[in-house]
Amino acid sequence: MEPNSRASSADGRALFPLYTITFIGTLGFGIILTFLVFLVTDYGGNALVYGIIASTYPAFQLIGAPVLGRWSDLYGRKKILLLSQIGTLFAWVIFFVALFFPVIPLLEVKSDMLGAFTVTLPLLAIFFARALDGATGGNVSVANAYLADLTPEEERNKNYGRMSVASNLGYVFGPAIAGILGTTVYGELLPVSVALLISVIGTFIVLFLLPDSRPCAIEEYPESAGIRKVLGQEQKECYEIEEGNKITFREAFKLKYIPFMLAVYFLIFLGFNIYYTAFPIFAVNALEWNPAELGIYFSVISALMAFVQGPVLARLAKRYRESILVVAGGFILGMQFILIVPGDFFLLYLAAIFFAFGNGIMWPSILSILSKFAGKKYQGSVQGFAMSASSLASIIGLLAGGLLYTQLGVVSFLIAAAIIYLVVLLSLRLIKVEKEETTQTAVNQISAEEPEDD
Repeated sequence: MEPNSRASSADGRALFPLYTITFIGTLGFGIILTFLVFLVTDYGGNALVYGIIASTYPAFQLIGAPVLGRWSDLYGRKKILLLSQIGTLFAWVIFFVALFFPVIPLLEVKSDMLGAFTVTLPLLAIFFARALDGATGGNVSVANAYLADLTPEEERNKNYGRMSVASNLGYVFGPAIAGILGTTVYGELLPVSVALLISVIGTFIVLFLLPDSRPCAIEEYPESAGIRKVLGQEQKECYEIEEGNKITFREAFKLKYIPFMLAVYFLIFLGFNIYYTAFPIFAVNALEWNPAELGIYFSVISALMAFVQGPVLARLAKRYRESILVVAGGFILGMQFILIVPGDFFLLYLAAIFFAFGNGIMWPSILSILSKFAGKKYQGSVQGFAMSASSLASIIGLLAGGLLYTQLGVVSFLIAAAIIYLVVLLSLRLIKVEKEETTQTAVNQISAEEPEDD
């Protein structure tokens, strides 16, 4: 991995396949997000079953992401991205075949707390499909680490913003495709077929268009006081490392600020996933939306977010520190959960604007700050552990979202808002930390430029 050529190509062909892979990944997720709640209901499930199947992906991602992250440090990013993409492809094949299974009851449950539902053969097959996709679903963390490899620190916020734009474009088109195609006589068959096709395309992009990367060296285990040295290091050439030089979860916690950032990661995804489970149920039961209406709503949010993370974030990033954007974005984001509660059509779409603007400026800044704290040596491992934190939060949030909405209704959205505002309070610390690190970096640069006394 050559430092100069890599850094200089960060805005060119080297990053285009990463953006495309991210787009394809979220396109598939956007498709399934729109119709999964309807599919689960048709096959005998209820809100709890929907939460369980929705949480299957992050549950297995919790196991797979850190492993794939460490492997990407050891064997190179491209090989692991290809492995992840092939896993997603086979998962969609299983999902597609499940639609042709007969609806054979396997287990019937009637409970005051859990409700009444039936586990059927198609539901079980869908569960296995989501499990396989999750186990090999470390592509986001590896792509984030790959981007950090190719991009100088001063360019990362901008390029993470571009990656987020690509991600949100997937969420724009995914729900729209699912909503439009899902209302035809073929039902969910057409959107699943499209998801399968784009997985094939993603596999070929990784195989033929993504540049090769060689393993990066992890020369020593991290020390708790060594983050400034990590933050200050330049992009260096990578070379092969020994098998024993792997960073573990415990060693990652020795890196300064990493435990704090993992906690922030956890809380953000916890609040999001309570919303992602509760809102589709709210849309079906309270708002009486169909797949097309739900798909349009998610598409509007994602289209607005793509705009915010493009030109809006680029301008704001020049004027404000990343920590300021995290705090401001989190405050705006929390407001959208509150606006959902009345169920008013105007307020729902106003909430969509708040969601897009708040998350659009907060999330790329979080990614950029985490990459700086991780340093080049430990990008893959730290990004993998961050994905694990998000996966654990997603498991809890997706399960809790269905149960909370069943028991408390729209109060579940207020709980999500409270979690995001806790993130805002915690993120106030980042403002102080960023000032300290900037000052220390400036002092180190001045010291390095001063001539030595004879």
